[in-house]
Amino acid sequence: MGKAELPLHAPGTQLDRGYIGQSVPRANAQRLLQGRGAFTDDLRFPRLAHVAFFRSPYAHARIRKLDFSKAEKQPGVIGIFDGRALAEYCTPWVAVLAHLKGIKSPPQHAIAIERACWQGEACAAVVAESRTQAEDAVGLIEAEWEELPVVVDMEAALQNKTTIHSDLGDNVCFKRELETPGATEALSKADVVVEDTFHFGRHTGVCLEGRAILADYNAGEHSLTVYHATQAPHMMQDIFARHLNIPEANVRVIAKDVGGSFGIKVHVYPDEMATAALSVMLRRPVKFVADRLESFLSDIHCREHRVKIRIGVSKSGEIVGFDLDDLTAIGPYSVYPRTSGIEGNQVVNLTGGPYRHQHYRAKMHVVFTNKNVTCQYRAVGHPIAVALTEGIVDLAARKLGIDPAEFRRRNLIADDAYPYTFPSGIKFEKLSHHQCLDKLLEVMNYRALRTEQEALRKNNVYRGIGLAAMIEVTNPSPAFYGVGGARISAQDGATLRLEPSGMVTVMCSVTEQGQGTEGIFAQIAASGVGVSVEKVKVITGDTGVTPYGGGTWASRGAGIGGEAVLQAARALRSNILDIAAAMLNLDKGRLDVVDNSVVDRLTLETRVALAELGRVAYFRPDTLPMDFQSELTVTRHYTPRQYAFTFTNGIQASWVEVDPDTGFVKLLKHWCVEDSGTLINPMLVDEQLRGGVVQGIGAALYEECVYDADGQLLNGNMADYLVPMACEMPDIVCAHIETPTRQSQLGAKGVGEAGTAGAPAAVMNAINDALAPLGARVTRMPFTPERILDGIARAKAGA
Repeated sequence: MGKAELPLHAPGTQLDRGYIGQSVPRANAQRLLQGRGAFTDDLRFPRLAHVAFFRSPYAHARIRKLDFSKAEKQPGVIGIFDGRALAEYCTPWVAVLAHLKGIKSPPQHAIAIERACWQGEACAAVVAESRTQAEDAVGLIEAEWEELPVVVDMEAALQNKTTIHSDLGDNVCFKRELETPGATEALSKADVVVEDTFHFGRHTGVCLEGRAILADYNAGEHSLTVYHATQAPHMMQDIFARHLNIPEANVRVIAKDVGGSFGIKVHVYPDEMATAALSVMLRRPVKFVADRLESFLSDIHCREHRVKIRIGVSKSGEIVGFDLDDLTAIGPYSVYPRTSGIEGNQVVNLTGGPYRHQHYRAKMHVVFTNKNVTCQYRAVGHPIAVALTEGIVDLAARKLGIDPAEFRRRNLIADDAYPYTFPSGIKFEKLSHHQCLDKLLEVMNYRALRTEQEALRKNNVYRGIGLAAMIEVTNPSPAFYGVGGARISAQDGATLRLEPSGMVTVMCSVTEQGQGTEGIFAQIAASGVGVSVEKVKVITGDTGVTPYGGGTWASRGAGIGGEAVLQAARALRSNILDIAAAMLNLDKGRLDVVDNSVVDRLTLETRVALAELGRVAYFRPDTLPMDFQSELTVTRHYTPRQYAFTFTNGIQASWVEVDPDTGFVKLLKHWCVEDSGTLINPMLVDEQLRGGVVQGIGAALYEECVYDADGQLLNGNMADYLVPMACEMPDIVCAHIETPTRQSQLGAKGVGEAGTAGAPAAVMNAINDALAPLGARVTRMPFTPERILDGIARAKAGA
């Protein structure tokens, strides 16, 4: 399309499937929309428009007709567009990764074209002068639907009696099998084999701030500026450029302080791509903010799994091996660009992780269903793998009559066994399971709790202790996504600049989502350069300013972004000392930077303030030696190379009380011991752990997206979807072991997902420990009172 054309919705072009946008000569735009109040301002100075989406009320239906005639007459409506109109401006995507062998998914469009595949999928967009006007018009769109067979159950999807995408042949998005040599024989010969089936309810992020985007296309420059609540600005810059056919250098993505993400905002959402495409079509800024109700329908969900697991053990309590069969449902599409196969793949990689067995067999299927899509959410796959591992480990310990803590002590990988290769092929640099276990038992006073538990049971008070050892993927290398062809950077960059005033400006590609990234970058920069923290300004989340990098995901901010900041800070410090040595005619080795000044290294006597050094370097370089050039802006990038992932480890414990008459669980106390390498800011680390634990408790006890047999979400609102509340949370005690990674100068590992990874397993084991005297056991999350009472009833009935 040439620059002389303005794409607008043209009334009177009704097709059998609705209206489409047309390319309209700019000169005819006013005439075309005359009388409809579509443009109340000069087209040369377009004002902000708002978009609302007409979403499918059905889980699976063919779009026979969309009638916009009533909606387009509403005040303030600028244009109404269906999927075909958007497809002219935004190309579809397919979410696959080459290293996930055999993964498949159909093309997905910004707006559905022929059929809707889940309740809530966008089928049309209304652009108006206000959000209220757009929503009012959406309510007047009339649609004719042809309902199609719905696949909701995972098992039914795997059986493929109804295929959602006929072109793909079946409902299997991805499958993987893994078996170590001799695993089948070893498990068959184990003295004791224990097995169980675990179910995990799908849930979602419920971020404090909903998804939001404001896209502003400048036709004169053929450029796009996007203000976006995203975790990965550079990834989105690339995606907007490629799918909207705009040069990457002409796309700027700005993601300032985001009100919570938890992985929810690291994906490509069709309605957000549609918003950007509409800005290009209309050549004006367009804004979309997902309200809470549509967030439940359209924000990615996660963790819908049915898993059968077996463990083989010797009579002396040594683990022989694990056998895993995981079935997980992801909705009708694999989510772009990270794919929806990663969560199940992580379950296979991580199950059994803390233990020193050498035999492992795993089978996993990822299937399409007609529910909302699922993808990466805080601690991707870890809560499933940890709950499976720790749940079956507890069951084996009970079968053998061994205390759960002692059973773990016998089987955890020894602290001096590293580097270590796990049966699934992942490699551990250095972990500290036994140190963490010892610390946990000490801080929780484990033996005293066991004594108290026994005494209370005599009075029919049922309390339980649950333990959960864990490993966590952090600081991922290109082996996570880049190796599969995804244009997702594994590196992060930092630029540090000494200002003439003596201030230090830090620009880093990691974004701030409320996790305290900017605070630790300020600390690292201040320490690395030699200035006070108040002298540091941090800028993040702007592709027009910051170096290229991956952003915020997989607990990588401190370990990768922080390392880039440290390396840049040390380089800037060295450059400062070069200038000072030239100014003072002294040897560089005699100088240092301390408290915002260059000082004598031995006496700490101030030789020159950084503000004075900046003044000379920027404004009087003529006073420096003729052959000297000052350099007060430094950029460094960092990505881990030696290991695919920098693993952390830890262990958690939960102390609960279960009321057998009501099924209610009272959380009494929770402990978390974590080894996340070098602790930069202990307070931030503890609060990351506590926040993660709370989200894990939510998955264990409260949160579940409930669908009926027709694929209708039954509890997509804050009244019916339960989240953990402050009044229900226990005191959460945090303690630490520090084993710095040797892959970086900083030595930091990640910590953002550890609490979420271990908490569900600890709570589950505590509940089952409390129920043990009643012979009951629960394995379906969330553990609602109804499910606990059902478990007790089945135990009484001998089921």
